[in-house]
Amino acid sequence: MKTLIKGGRLLNPATNTDAIKDILVNNEIIEAIADTIDSSLADRVIDASDSYVMPGLIDLHVHLRDPGLTYKEDLMSGSRAAINGGFTTITAMANTLPVIDNIETFKQQMKRINDIKDIQIIQLASVTKNMAGEELTPISELCGEGLIGISEDGKTVDNSQLYKEGLIEAAKNNITVFDHCEDTRLKNAGVMHLGKISEKLGLPGNPPSAEDTIIARDIILAKETGAKLHLCHLSTKDSVAMLRVAKKAGLPITAEVCPHHFSLADEDIPADHGYYKMAPPLRSKEDRKALLEGLADGTIDAIATDHAPHSLKEKDCSMLKAAFGIVGLETAVPLTITKLVRPGIISPLMMAEKMSYNPAKILGIKKGDLSVGRDADITIIDPNVSYQIEKENFFTKGRNTPFDKMEVYGKVTHCFYKGQDHLKITRD
Repeated sequence: MKTLIKGGRLLNPATNTDAIKDILVNNEIIEAIADTIDSSLADRVIDASDSYVMPGLIDLHVHLRDPGLTYKEDLMSGSRAAINGGFTTITAMANTLPVIDNIETFKQQMKRINDIKDIQIIQLASVTKNMAGEELTPISELCGEGLIGISEDGKTVDNSQLYKEGLIEAAKNNITVFDHCEDTRLKNAGVMHLGKISEKLGLPGNPPSAEDTIIARDIILAKETGAKLHLCHLSTKDSVAMLRVAKKAGLPITAEVCPHHFSLADEDIPADHGYYKMAPPLRSKEDRKALLEGLADGTIDAIATDHAPHSLKEKDCSMLKAAFGIVGLETAVPLTITKLVRPGIISPLMMAEKMSYNPAKILGIKKGDLSVGRDADITIIDPNVSYQIEKENFFTKGRNTPFDKMEVYGKVTHCFYKGQDHLKITRD
């Protein structure tokens, strides 16, 4: 089966290509790229005029809630949501029930993941057993089973010595550590950013120092151990500043920012509602400005969703009672185009870099490159279509988003994984 993607704006950071091209896909592989390819060579032709054609999007940060919390999400619903959002690869966090923290559980999870054929799911394991922060998971043994990353996401390993030992194990096995940076004692009972808005709403605040102190600690530990450290969901101006210094020093540290953090600040929270409760919280306008600058100058490597679905009961309430988290797989593309690309903060090519090429490098996988001979994982986006986000149309089980009814630009029209357009299958 040959598919011709004709006349699209090819955005391929691997070759620094931003040009109108035709792409011929032969089964699972890209066979040819040229200014013009004869349509008679293909069984199917897709008119990609006025659309972005970029490497399949890769999300470094997804909570699939499966096993154990499948009333929030499961492998199938999460995969369908990812495809609907344009993602061909997603990275699943380990905070399931049970936690992915041993060889048996990891093998069982990988067997279930391998049954999902329309998207690649990369499963991380926790840093410590049961995410209790007391004993390391068998990291080296898990790497022997194919593990490529670890994360305690949802919390921080407070014990600095233990976390350092985890980084040493990760460095030995050349895997990436995904780092949730939040000092639990400084955060205390905070449910939103500490500032004038939290004071106005009468809610306990989470200070920037809760993130900044752990960022500083873990940069130092990464320097000592040589581990590849990936800083998750940056939210403060000082975290961006510290990352910038670390990169200039040549440390193997990368970072991501989430669409909700670059789209909103605490001043945009209209009332005390659980849809605005996330970890880390929406910060100040000054912090948001620093995130935008970090994206623009390349300090921040990736855009990741931190997709965290919850039930309506867990989110449709005061922040004091609500669970932390926001869904993001199906809003990442329009928010990135609306808030970053259209205002000129980043270019379309940089969008492809931060949502595919760089995530592939961080994971160490051979994805994120639309070159001849490479896998035909391709996302096609119409950047000009405008519409309202409608949470009731999501494929995720979660509806916990503050972006419902927001006017946005940019819609995924095709999502090819291994040469097959799974978006059409998903929506049909």
